[in-house]
Amino acid sequence: MSSLKAFLNPIKVENKEVEVSKRFVEDGKVVPFVIKPITQKENEQLIKKYTKTSKAGVKSFNQTEYTQALTASAVVFPNLQDAELQKAYGVLGDVEVLKSMLLVGEFATLSEEVQKLSGLDIDINSEIEEVKN
Repeated sequence: MSSLKAFLNPIKVENKEVEVSKRFVEDGKVVPFVIKPITQKENEQLIKKYTKTSKAGVKSFNQTEYTQALTASAVVFPNLQDAELQKAYGVLGDVEVLKSMLLVGEFATLSEEVQKLSGLDIDINSEIEEVKN
């Protein structure tokens, strides 16, 4: 039987540089976004924020806003909270600046990379099929 040592000292998931677009260039080089993994605790807070309960007690979940917030909360660089950046795009808030600065495909790429880094890229159904075979 193993000790708790592995759980006390897990391998840290490092931040990752992601080239989202070739439009962000400085000194002739594409500047990547830097993203961090999202913990389950952070994820639960976002889920709670985007889950609403009607007066009739019916719960609804806004998947679009959740995904946008999840993506924005993982961005380390550029600092989406920077007042100068928000002013440049004429918006307030990290999600709004990200939506304004990225094209649809760029946002999708960034969102996909955030989900992969956070461990959400695992397709449980494909793993079940692998085990069956």
